[in-house]
Amino acid sequence: MSTRALLVVDVQPTFCEGGELPVEGGHRVAQDVADYVAAHRERYGLVVTTQDWHIDPGEHFSDDPDFVNSWPVHGVAESPNARLHPALADLDADVAVTKGQYDHGYSGFDGADAVGRSLDQVLREADVRAVDVVGLAESHCVKFTALDAERHGFETRVLTDLTAPVSAEQGEQAHRELTRAGVELATSAR
Repeated sequence: MSTRALLVVDVQPTFCEGGELPVEGGHRVAQDVADYVAAHRERYGLVVTTQDWHIDPGEHFSDDPDFVNSWPVHGVAESPNARLHPALADLDADVAVTKGQYDHGYSGFDGADAVGRSLDQVLREADVRAVDVVGLAESHCVKFTALDAERHGFETRVLTDLTAPVSAEQGEQAHRELTRAGVELATSAR
């Protein structure tokens, strides 16, 4: 089995067009991720999904958000828009991680699976050494998940054609931060 994992970050309707915090191109990313996994599942020993699953995240939610540290209500646990995007219905992930129940939960490494294992534990138990990160939004949860993966010692790539940022400027800033941290920026064609 491969020791590479695919981390599918927050591909949820809440972050797609028509959702509470829409990212332009969100529905396209969802379909592209689904198509990529269907065509290339054998590249990965493990496929993990993450989801914003907010219960009471405190100051993360605001009626007057600054869109930096506070946001409109989104990704509410058990709501239809917090579930995985319908395009991922056949994804057949090995592990699902929820995050942000009582905090911002930007990184998949802030969450846990159904039995309470952290993403780091899940990856180490599967002998994963490298990860590819895709999903929404590139400038936020994808970036923080990739930065944490690198900090935890995993060889980390972001597949930039399978993600979308909140804005072009924030995407460029994320690319600079990721590159400085040693994260590789690649495309799904590699």
